[in-house]
Parts: sequence; structure tokens; C-alpha cells
Amino acid sequence: MKIMVRFCTRYWSVLVPPLAAVVLAVTWGRELGPIAGVLVSAALVGAVLAAVHHAEVVAHRVGEPFGSLILAVAVTIIEVGLIVTLMLSSGEKAASLARDTVFAAVMITCNGIFGLSLLVGALRRRVAVFNSEGTGAALATVATLATLSLVLPTFTTSEPGPVFSPSQLAFAAVASLVLYGVFVMVQTVRHPDDFLPVEETGVAIDGEHGEPPTKRRALASVGLLLLALVGVVGLAKTVSPSIESGIAAAGLPPSAVGVVIALLVLLPETIAAVRAARRDQVQISLNLALGSAMASIGLTIPAIALASIWIEGPLMLGLGATQMVLLALTVVVGALTVVPGRATLLQGCVHLVLFSGFVFLAVSP
Repeated sequence: MKIMVRFCTRYWSVLVPPLAAVVLAVTWGRELGPIAGVLVSAALVGAVLAAVHHAEVVAHRVGEPFGSLILAVAVTIIEVGLIVTLMLSSGEKAASLARDTVFAAVMITCNGIFGLSLLVGALRRRVAVFNSEGTGAALATVATLATLSLVLPTFTTSEPGPVFSPSQLAFAAVASLVLYGVFVMVQTVRHPDDFLPVEETGVAIDGEHGEPPTKRRALASVGLLLLALVGVVGLAKTVSPSIESGIAAAGLPPSAVGVVIALLVLLPETIAAVRAARRDQVQISLNLALGSAMASIGLTIPAIALASIWIEGPLMLGLGATQMVLLALTVVVGALTVVPGRATLLQGCVHLVLFSGFVFLAVSP
């Protein structure tokens, strides 16, 4: 028994993706009972954790700053899959799901993960040090993407409500892709040094080995990553009715569905960021946080815009007044935090309080 437990503990990331695929094949197209819903949800969480684990292995193989980019893109693929599957299954009831999920991802990354990384780094070294040039460029890109995609729809007049017209949605999608593409080029080709840790420690990204994984292991992780992503998208579609009914039974507003999705998807990213901060690599933590926020908008909005061709009903992207206040405060506080290139416990706590305010208002608007 002990040998079996040790085997499963050591090789969980290899076992979970095929197990998730089996669960998906057994439950596809069936109505889930309470017990089956719990099992499918557990398989979904495991598939998400396995997907990001294998993305992290591949990221370690290619090194920084490509590593943070791979992690962010993998997480965004999961997020897009969850959003699209829920929107397809819910129809017009999910008109604001993309907005709620993307905004939740921005708040979680720019305040939750950002603040936690600074807090852990400051507790370890009294002052968390990072590169203000690269971090500032990332924050500016996130702020621009969020404003173009989530704020402007509230004020446009071509369509009634916080909705883009088809041409406006196409412009926002193209602009998001262009900005994200330019940022990736700057991060990986033109100015990669701006996104590297200020003080190299020589510790691996995954915190397990000093040397990067072998090519064989990296290729195996690529295959398991793809299998895990298929499992995530399929299981999300299977369990989506249970998620929505659970939110309704708890008396929470519909927007809480987006928060649940974002929290689920970004949990492994949070763990990776905290681990990097504990190794005195706060810059990598901030790369993960802002890179995920950027990818969440820059890739999700174009994907949702394309999917809206087949999804019936309006696509509500415009934020409400409370959400815009939180976004504006996040951008201002983030800029003041980034400019010095160093942060103390205070800056970390400020961002975490903003995150707490977002969660509270999402549950009790």
C-alpha cells in the first residue's frame, strides 16, 4: 500500500491526464448526480494542475523569459476553453461570462498574485527587488488591453448596453492580438534582459533540480500537456451545469461563476509565482502575474470574438461602475508600486487588500 501511495505521489502528473481523459469518456453527454459531479470536478482540478505542471517543465527546458510566456499561454488556453464551453451550454444566460472571467483574472493576477509575490519576497529579504522597466512595460500593456476591451464597451453608442458592435469587437480583437504579439517580441527578442531576475540564484524554475529537464522529458510533458488541456475543456463542459446550479443554490450572483473559473485556472499559476518569490526570483513571479493578465485579455478576447459567430445572444464586455473603479485603482497603485523597482510589505499588503475588496464585492455586489 505504501509503495502504491509513493508511486502515485511521485507520478501524479503522468497519471492524471489519462485518468481525466477516461473520466471524460465515461461521463460525456450524461447528466451528473451529486457524487459524479464531485468526481468530475476533482478530475477537472487535477487536469488543470497537471497541465500547468507540464507547462512548467517545458518552460524550465526553454528558460526565461520564454518560460513565463509558455505558462501564461497554457493557462489562457484553459481559461478560453472553460469560458467557451460554459457559454455554449448556457446561451444568453452567459452573456457576461467572458467579461466577468477576464476581469476576475486581471484582479487575481494584478492584485492577488502580484501582492502575494511581493509579500513573500519582502518577508524573505525585507525588500522585494525587481526590474521596473520590464514590469512597467507589462503593466502598461495590461492597462491598455483592459481599457480597450473592458471599459470602452460601456461608453460606446453603436449598440445599446455595454456591448461592442461587430466592427468594434473586431477592432478590439485585432488590437489585443497586435499588442500581445508586440509585447511577446519585446520580451523574448528585443529586450529579454528587462524580464530576467535582478539577482540570479541559479535555482531552477520548478524548484526540483538545478539542471533543466532532458529533451525526452520535455517532449513527454508536451504530449501530457495537450492531453490535459483536452481533459480540462471536455470536463468543464460536462460539469458546467453543476457549477452554475451550485452558484445559484448558494445565493451568489451570476458573476461569481467567472470568479470561480478564474480562481480555478490561476491556482497553479499562483503556486508557481509564490515558489519563485521564495527563491528570491520576484521578477519571475511578476512575469507570471502580469503575463497571465495580458494573455487573459490579449488571447481570450479575440478567441471569444471568433466564438461569438456561433454563440447566440449578446456578448457583454463592458464593466460596471464598481468594476471600473477597482480597475482604475489597481492600475494607479500598480504603477506606484512598479516605478521604484523595489517593494516592501506595505505594497504587497495594499495589493492584497484590493484583491480582498474585489472578492467581497463579487460575492456581495
